[in-house]
Amino acid sequence: MIARIWHGKTKLEHYEEYTDFMKSRAIPDYEKTEGFVKLTFLRRIEGDVAHFNLITFWKNIEVIKNFAGNTYETAKYYPEDEKYLLEFEEKVTHYEVFAE
Repeated sequence: MIARIWHGKTKLEHYEEYTDFMKSRAIPDYEKTEGFVKLTFLRRIEGDVAHFNLITFWKNIEVIKNFAGNTYETAKYYPEDEKYLLEFEEKVTHYEVFAE
């Protein structure tokens, strides 16, 4: 199993709104992708910035390509992200899961 980790930041004022967006738009997109296993969505506030970490779990690298395309190490963004995110990190990180 492979873990795919993404990080994003919003203004504090968008904390709940971006959470709702992720629940309604991004999470269903992950869940409908063949090979998706599960996810963990984390958030925290640091001063006036909200941090979001999304850890998705996939059967293998090949099925991640079903979601992200052949350039699977590049972060996938939605058009709506431009309204919320303070920056667009280019890469995600992948780890092989060897124990749970």
